[in-house]
Amino acid sequence: MGVVNVTPDSFSDGGRFLGAGEAIAQARRLAAQGADIIDIGGESTRPGAAPVSEAEELKRVIPVLEKVRELCISVDTRRPAVMKAALEAGASMINDVRALQEPGAMQAVRGADCAVCLMHMKGEPATMQREPHYDDVVGEVRTFLKERVAAAERAGVARERIVVDPGFGFGKTAQHNLVLLGRLNELSDLPIVAGLSRKSTLGKLTGRPVDERLAGSLAMALLALEAGATILRVHDVKETRDVIAVWQAVQMTK
Repeated sequence: MGVVNVTPDSFSDGGRFLGAGEAIAQARRLAAQGADIIDIGGESTRPGAAPVSEAEELKRVIPVLEKVRELCISVDTRRPAVMKAALEAGASMINDVRALQEPGAMQAVRGADCAVCLMHMKGEPATMQREPHYDDVVGEVRTFLKERVAAAERAGVARERIVVDPGFGFGKTAQHNLVLLGRLNELSDLPIVAGLSRKSTLGKLTGRPVDERLAGSLAMALLALEAGATILRVHDVKETRDVIAVWQAVQMTK
């Protein structure tokens, strides 16, 4: 899953693809490099991010989606109106950091045949990294994901349409992220999305700024594969594809 943030303030590529032309070109570039899914977002959810209006999010996302609908597109949004517009414009997946908890979100996806990603987030983006606390981070994330999957199924979203995301960096310290990564296969029996690319945990571990975290991101991708991740949400598609190729070759020998 290749990331295209159509925002001015995302932590890694904010501002680089804010124009529709730049975002369209990047989506096609990542697909050519081997991304199976392109994840387009119009509202930053980095720690400390302020929300944008629904109208602004639609203005950023829909013109891009309409031009790349031949690709498998995921739209990263928490808003039901954006979900509906994205699905009408050809999106194949809704990737929701709120796990369909907003009023109307479940109804927005229920009648579609799209895939749905349910993510764990503790708190809100503006405040989620202010000393987050868990008594048992693995147990609490697992329980939350199980409950949201059950809620989606009760609402009529078929289980085979659902994937889950533990929400690395969303209301979690570096230590929480590392524990979750090491025990990823305990979180769900559904496909798991791992989004670790360039995140602040890598900065804490390596001391590297965002634009120097490729090596760390690739190490995280490999660890996520080993721990059972099904989908890797990344900025560096070409390089991550190389990691996957090597890992798969080794698996074939076992």
